Amino acid sequence: EHGNADRLYVLKVDTGKDERQVVAGIRKAYTPEQLVGRRVILVANMEPAVIRGETSNGMLLAASDANGMALLMPDKDVALGSIVK
Repeated sequence: EHGNADRLYVLKVDTGKDERQVVAGIRKAYTPEQLVGRRVILVANMEPAVIRGETSNGMLLAASDANGMALLMPDKDVALGSIVK
């Protein structure tokens, strides 16, 4: 959990090549236990951004509507670092 924001997590994401720190605004939709070990889609081809004092090296792909937020995830077991096409 981010110490200075009630909607943010500071996450460590394994890309298969390295580990990236990502700041994500998904705290109201997911508990930490729901995120550990999950395969997610990481947008990694962007410049790092400082969000509330923490560096974010990517962005998790998610969708939201009136029912809430959902991380977009592979529906099959793919290797870490697989390219999204």
